[in-house]
Amino acid sequence: MAWQPEQEALRQLSGCLKDSLSGHNKNAQKQAEIMLAQAKSSPDINNYLTYLFSSSHVPQGLTYSPEEYHAVRSAAAIMLKNNIKTGYKTIPAESLALVRSSVPLALQDKNSAIRSYAGNVITEIVSRGGILGWPQLLPELLGLIGNDTGNITPEAQEGAMAALSKVCEDNRKMLDKDYQGQRPLTFIIPKLIEFTVSDKPKVRSLALGTINVFIPQKPQALLVSLDDLLNRLFQLANDPSADVRRQVCRAFVQIVEIRPDKILPHIAGLVDYMIAQQRKIEDEDLACDAAEFWLTVGEHNELWKSLAPYLDKIIPVLLESMVYSEEDIAMLEGGGNDADEEDRAEDIKPKFAKSKGARVLANGDGIDETGQVQNGGSYEKLGDDEDLDEGEIEEYDDGDDDGNPEDRWNLRKCSAAALDVFATDFRGPVFDTILPYLMTNLRHEEWPYREAAVLALGAVAEGCLDVVTPHLPDLVPYLISLLNDPEPLVRQITCWTLGRYSAWGASLNTPELRQQFFEPMMEGILTKMLDHNKRVQEAGASAFAHLEEKAGANLTPYCEPIIRQFVRCFEKYKDRNMFILYDCVQTLAEHVGHGLAQPQLIELLMPALIHRWNKVTDQSRELFPLLECLSYVATALSDSFAPFAMPVFTRCIKIIHQNLEEYLAAVNNPILDTPDKDFLVTSLDLLSAIVQAVDEKQSAALVSGSQPRLFELLTFCMEDPENDVRQSSYALLGDCAKYVFPQLQPFLPTLLPLLIRQLDLDSILDEQIETGFSVVNNACWSAGEVSIQYGKDMAPYVPKLLQRYLEILGNPEVPKSVLENAAIALGRLGLENSTIMAPVLSSFSEPFLKSINSVDYTLEKATAMKGFCLVILRNPQAMEKDLARLFTVIARYKMVDHFKTPLTDDLQQIFQHTLELYKSLIPDMNAFLTTSIAPADVTALRTIYHL
Repeated sequence: MAWQPEQEALRQLSGCLKDSLSGHNKNAQKQAEIMLAQAKSSPDINNYLTYLFSSSHVPQGLTYSPEEYHAVRSAAAIMLKNNIKTGYKTIPAESLALVRSSVPLALQDKNSAIRSYAGNVITEIVSRGGILGWPQLLPELLGLIGNDTGNITPEAQEGAMAALSKVCEDNRKMLDKDYQGQRPLTFIIPKLIEFTVSDKPKVRSLALGTINVFIPQKPQALLVSLDDLLNRLFQLANDPSADVRRQVCRAFVQIVEIRPDKILPHIAGLVDYMIAQQRKIEDEDLACDAAEFWLTVGEHNELWKSLAPYLDKIIPVLLESMVYSEEDIAMLEGGGNDADEEDRAEDIKPKFAKSKGARVLANGDGIDETGQVQNGGSYEKLGDDEDLDEGEIEEYDDGDDDGNPEDRWNLRKCSAAALDVFATDFRGPVFDTILPYLMTNLRHEEWPYREAAVLALGAVAEGCLDVVTPHLPDLVPYLISLLNDPEPLVRQITCWTLGRYSAWGASLNTPELRQQFFEPMMEGILTKMLDHNKRVQEAGASAFAHLEEKAGANLTPYCEPIIRQFVRCFEKYKDRNMFILYDCVQTLAEHVGHGLAQPQLIELLMPALIHRWNKVTDQSRELFPLLECLSYVATALSDSFAPFAMPVFTRCIKIIHQNLEEYLAAVNNPILDTPDKDFLVTSLDLLSAIVQAVDEKQSAALVSGSQPRLFELLTFCMEDPENDVRQSSYALLGDCAKYVFPQLQPFLPTLLPLLIRQLDLDSILDEQIETGFSVVNNACWSAGEVSIQYGKDMAPYVPKLLQRYLEILGNPEVPKSVLENAAIALGRLGLENSTIMAPVLSSFSEPFLKSINSVDYTLEKATAMKGFCLVILRNPQAMEKDLARLFTVIARYKMVDHFKTPLTDDLQQIFQHTLELYKSLIPDMNAFLTTSIAPADVTALRTIYHL
């Protein structure tokens, strides 16, 4: 007999679900949440949730108004989806069968929100249980959308299409896998193309939007249907629905990336089409999707050239689109003098820690994204909230979709970004095209036109610098005068544009020119950091961070006035702008370096930073940029940071301990929130900076005195599921090996097995490949540092480490910097363990020499080469096939005095000894040299080593 609910349990559960969404009665809401958390353990809970959600009428025995019952169904759907997400494997088979048979009924509901929730639940089941867990689902959805029986309601067709769209979006890879000789996409893609001619606009746009989800991954099923798709796109190009035309624009943009050859024959028609769509300013989303076409084609390695004949058509449209719309002006105007007003909570967007990242080699070849503030980010593209389902609101979203036009990706930003790309592609002709526009509009009496002209001038700064340079002596003073424009938005964009030209100012090579242009530019931007308008302050601070990057150490003479202004900003800024101010301080520290370690500068800057340090709580997100800023300051001040090290170190240990405890609690209790791992990343990075900055005695005391003990905490961090945490953990491990080895040594038997496990490339997930390699990179680097210090005690770990290094060096997918760090770590292992490594020398000599060859001549390379040669000396015959490569590396080796240490002082003698050994083993050395080695390298060997 089919499952039936018990009346009393249904009444209680539905009451709790209704109260859980009650924003008006907080007590009832809290009580309901507690009751629902307890109900989760009931074996039948998902049956009840499914019953309530899929029943379109109020069940017998319950008395709810339509609005109340809608709230009950919505809450049931959300809870059901979350239960499937967190505990799919624990749900009894008969409950899952009930969910699978009932939820599709809700796709036919009259209410669109309920249909959307049904799609979310279906998608979650497929994500957790796989396609084979519900084999009849896809045929059922396709049948509903195609109205196979002839009696499917329009709502059911739309509901099924929306559900299929979600399933596809969340399971792209799964749908292109082979299941007993069949790939689901083989029949889904042709069906989707068929659905794009549905008589329902919603089905047409969702079908095309779903196809767009698959285009970037180039599945075979789509490539074979690409001509059909292109024909359909041309048919849909003038569809009456703007949503359909948006998806048409998006499809063309995506096809540019995968098959530009299919776009090229139609480029003239596409230019006209995209211009027409971009001019439909009453629908900004459509116009913005059309403008993306210029950006994508402009960034394409080959296709950009095809736009050359049409620049005089396209650029005027970009310039038109860069003027604020009347709607935007209405939202933005009147920002006025708001510098003294407190920020609202929703103004302060969450900032995410950028890991200090992969340990790079001395030649700077790292693999992480530096993430520096991109000069005001005037047109950075905002990421999509991929993890949010329809109907779910992000924690920080205030529910206002439009928000501030400055905070979202829009037509204006997209057009400016496209102009920037065109300037880089075509250079002079772009500036020639916009010059008449600039002459007319830079001094326009209506501020929106003035503002757009300044934006255009900034957009071409990098691509057209050569042709703009002759005009800059006139333009820069005029831009500086615009910093006092009565309209805050003009002052804001002027800061950005001046920041974009700061490289020109910084490169002026006489004191007179710098005084005439660079100093007023710097002073102007610095002054705007204390504008009466908060947005202008933000733009000023961001532009100044950009100027710091471009000017570098040239700013050293100006540090005092700069820091005085920063300190005033610390006194004045509200929370939002404080984040960018930290970036200004850390960028100055990074580029001026030890120039900051002057007593009068420390006395100005450190009290301001310590004041914030004392004010910000351990739970505040402001800690991320503050800890990160202090990392750079500690590195710049070096041992001058000593007076501040103790309290900072102690608090970092406390934050790490707290975060790990909260994480373990959340793992054991799903009701608790998982803590933000950025607290770990920034704290670990700051500990690294302090260990490097202060002297050996103080760093040893800090590590020894830490409570709980640093290396016990590090053990947990090195096994954290988040790549960023592990990346920073291995950076700290390497720094501790260099600077506090006696304190680290007792913990190495625990830490080294974790490190070896981390070097396994199979542990890198496909979707996190870039950050995964950054972790392996740091693990290699730290292993090399540990090897130098631990010496012969590395012996038990040598076989496993060698195996891991060889796997890395032999993998063509591994980035160059990881290969180099693996080679360095392998070479260093030979310094004290040559006896163990010598018997297997022939297995690693070729990959080692290939990778070490591209490393710059640093201490790392010197120690690795010395270790490698010590292995060779114990088994010279093993090098037979790689001898020419070895001789070439030695011939080209540059001995750099700067990198000589007691460890590497004898490198040249070891090279000499190695070559002489082979001279005694090779019967005719001259013949070998002249036939196997390039003449220039033979000359070097004869000159330096007297071969």
